[in-house]
Amino acid sequence: MKRLLYTTAALIVLAACNNKPKDPKAQLADLKKQQAEINAKIAALEQKTGVGQDSSRITDVSVVEVAPTNFTNYIELQGHIDAQDNVTAYPQAPGTITAIYVKAGQHVSRGQILVQLDNSTLRQQIAQAEAQLSLAQTVYQRQKNLWDQKIGSEVQFLQAKTNYEAGQKQVAALREQAAMYTIKAPISGSVDQMDLKLGQVAQPGQTGIRIVNADNLKVKADVPESYAGRVNQGDNVKVVVPDASDSLTAKLSFVAKVIDPGSRSFGIEIRLPGGKTLRPNMTAVIKIADYSKSNAIAVPVNAIQKSEQGSYVFVADNGTAKRKTVTLGATYGGRTEIKSGLAAGDKLITAGASELEDGDKVKVAQ
Repeated sequence: MKRLLYTTAALIVLAACNNKPKDPKAQLADLKKQQAEINAKIAALEQKTGVGQDSSRITDVSVVEVAPTNFTNYIELQGHIDAQDNVTAYPQAPGTITAIYVKAGQHVSRGQILVQLDNSTLRQQIAQAEAQLSLAQTVYQRQKNLWDQKIGSEVQFLQAKTNYEAGQKQVAALREQAAMYTIKAPISGSVDQMDLKLGQVAQPGQTGIRIVNADNLKVKADVPESYAGRVNQGDNVKVVVPDASDSLTAKLSFVAKVIDPGSRSFGIEIRLPGGKTLRPNMTAVIKIADYSKSNAIAVPVNAIQKSEQGSYVFVADNGTAKRKTVTLGATYGGRTEIKSGLAAGDKLITAGASELEDGDKVKVAQ
């Protein structure tokens, strides 16, 4: 009996010890842990269902007002400046150079003698032929005077006339041969290159002087075959010459009809006005206008976003972001034409749109 009483008392003491309150710090830690787990579960469910999200979040954005404008799309190509008149003058007969009358950079006129080759043998032949021609002329004139007076025979008169005319032709032929021993300017322009020296033997087609008319320039370029249906003679073009810090507007003066089988391209040319800053072989950027529209809606490219459903933009409407699906046109110069989906007066969001969802609250930066 006494043992039973001791056992019961021990159990009562043990129960009292188990019911002793926990330390407050431990209890607080347990509660915070439970709170964090509950908050995480709530956030996951809100993200999944879209219910209970914080609607007070406001995103700062920048907007531009959509307005009609002129939009032009250009095809950009690289070409080079060339001279319309860029030729090399050669002698027509081989010979030793005896005189040089011009130097590099000098302006020359068409037909001007630039270089003289040795033609001493021909000059002697010309002198001899001219002496014979003078005699033939005297004989012919006397025979003509006699024939006019009905003195002498007709045969004598005709023979004298024939000798005189033959002498004239002989002298003319010799003078033409002598002219072949010169280098003449085929065009008016500036001597661009000349490396000839006295005593040098000049050969036809090998030794010459390059002459360029820098007042009559053109731009040449090759256009890929894919643009064949979009580039036509008379199209407006912009020509930019980076090295000369110059630009101008012109028209296509020539468009080739044949596609080069090797490069799969066709040539174009644009005539340029003369200018002191432009030189042959300078690089030129050609911008050909292949599409133009007035009163078009064009927006910055960075305002357009894409999804599996298509392209879209955001507009600000009374402090709320609204998503609008758009149909895109051509893109040039960092702007894209919007064919449908936007209207004049819309407040297009250009900065901050990447973080938006339809219906988000926005604040327009001032």
